[in-house]
Amino acid sequence: MDASTFAPAIPWRMLAAGCVIAALLTGCSPKPANRFQGYIEGEYVYVAAPLAGALTHLAVARGDAVAAGQLLFELERQSEAAAMAQAGQNLAQAQAQLDDLTKGLRPTEIESLAAQLDKARANLKLSAADLVRREQLGSSNVISREELDQARAQNDANLAQVRQLTADLATARLGGREDAIHAAQAAVAAQRSAWDKAKWAYDQKQQSAPTNAAVHDTLYREGEFVAAGNPVVALLPPENLKVRFFLPQAQLPRIKTGETVSVQADGAAHPVSATVNYISTQAEYTPPVIFSRETRADLVFMIEAGFAPADAAQLRPGQPVDVEVK
Repeated sequence: MDASTFAPAIPWRMLAAGCVIAALLTGCSPKPANRFQGYIEGEYVYVAAPLAGALTHLAVARGDAVAAGQLLFELERQSEAAAMAQAGQNLAQAQAQLDDLTKGLRPTEIESLAAQLDKARANLKLSAADLVRREQLGSSNVISREELDQARAQNDANLAQVRQLTADLATARLGGREDAIHAAQAAVAAQRSAWDKAKWAYDQKQQSAPTNAAVHDTLYREGEFVAAGNPVVALLPPENLKVRFFLPQAQLPRIKTGETVSVQADGAAHPVSATVNYISTQAEYTPPVIFSRETRADLVFMIEAGFAPADAAQLRPGQPVDVEVK
């Protein structure tokens, strides 16, 4: 007799339940062929001053939302303020010297020269009339030839003085020589450059947000010394968020830059769209963060896609997501 004859009968209900449990334990619904694992990546903006100094004012805290142009931090800048003040004074002095050269003599000095010229013209008129009379008397031998020569010399001297004062008055109204004016203009330009440099150094000690962003972290405390070029605040603008996923090499031809993919985050009510902006030019092995036993040796290509700022505000760096490629 077969041994199965003595085995107890198994109720069909228990057999059906066991099959369901086995099916749940050993199999799941297949993953869609156009859906891939990925994660959110952020490109941070590290704001630093190009000059060193002690941190005197930290205007933001980690987690704050800042607008473009909002003050982030300020370093000690007393020396830069003093240098800018000195450069401003030097510029004012050079400008005053240039103005003085272009203006010529003062009005009272010009009036003095004009009065001297009027006096010289009057003397010339008088000496010219005297010369005419003496020439008439000399032709009649009433005066000596010596007296006539003296009258002519005096008239010539008065004429020369009028010409000299006329030239002096014209020069006084012209101002400095052309070469001197050019030199003064160069001095003004040099002092203005020095002032611009001093103001730039003063302004660099105070840094503001270059764009709307969230404050990811602050790297110094007030009172600490910050070396030149060391970042003080790390920002994460919404437009700097992107999704990074990996596409098997066999499916690479199905996607191109500019195309739209759908990104679904865990717990999100609905997926958001992202635009592919980068496709890696080199293949790599499946990263450990998303590997499975079946695909760990497969070659994949990294894909990156960016979000609209409104959609990016719902996501965080490091967040795992599912990416659906159309």
